[in-house]
Amino acid sequence: MNLYAQNYESGLYSPAMLLKMAFIAEGMGDKEQATLYLSKYYDLAPTNQIISKIKDLTGQNTLYGFEVSDSGRFLLFLVDYKEYIVGGLAVLLILSLLSIWWMGRNPEEKISYWPSLILLLLLFISNNFLKGPRTGLITNSPTYIVSKPTAGGSIIDRIEPGHRVKIKSSKDIWYEVEWKNSVAFVKKEHITRL
Repeated sequence: MNLYAQNYESGLYSPAMLLKMAFIAEGMGDKEQATLYLSKYYDLAPTNQIISKIKDLTGQNTLYGFEVSDSGRFLLFLVDYKEYIVGGLAVLLILSLLSIWWMGRNPEEKISYWPSLILLLLLFISNNFLKGPRTGLITNSPTYIVSKPTAGGSIIDRIEPGHRVKIKSSKDIWYEVEWKNSVAFVKKEHITRL
């Protein structure tokens, strides 16, 4: 477990390693760490079996933030293959620029710059904006989800550890999160970022 933990802290981990770490943590009685590793695994390979296991570990029947959707899986696929997508678009852009240069040698041929501009735009978008959702796992009990980033905000929900939230932004000691399709706030000390 120590070797796995060192690699995990360095950012070097695979889905298989995360499953092994969750199994070891559960065997040691650390259900919170096991839930954390399974949640990280869920980011890499979302399945209903992982959700069921997290429900067993946390003792809850309903967990929010673990929805498996086709659009979410497609986004994860694009993020996983981002380097290949950017590389492929760069190669196509180079080929497009070479064809413009080749056609420019003959003054009678009409040159179209649109393919190069479209490829340049796609390359910019995929390189700068293709990112997976920022998520966090609720780890403290009880956690209050409030309507405003102040102690005076009205309480929307009181939850136990195990739920996942999408983190939209950070404000002082608060995270702005998406909770049940609405905007809410949770103290940072109650969330472990995945």
